[in-house]
Amino acid sequence: MTRSELIAVLLQKHPHLQVREATRLVNTIFGGIARSLANGQRVELRGFGAFSVKERDPRLGRNPKTGEQVQVSRKYVPFFKTGKELHQRLNSPHKKE
Repeated sequence: MTRSELIAVLLQKHPHLQVREATRLVNTIFGGIARSLANGQRVELRGFGAFSVKERDPRLGRNPKTGEQVQVSRKYVPFFKTGKELHQRLNSPHKKE
């Protein structure tokens, strides 16, 4: 699902909203999650999952074109762990294929 599809679903379920308002709501939510992660905070959406940031240590990598060894610096990557309800929903025997 893309951001625009999410906005469309929001508008369908709440017809009193205008496109501008729905777009602002979605952008506010995603912006809040991104700001929290950038500040090193964890974001938990009960029943859905938790977003956090993990640190990757510096390492020695390889340039795939030349095979030359290169130093890869330390970096931070987003991490998502599914919540119990979402995990159960994804693995239920009644899931639509």
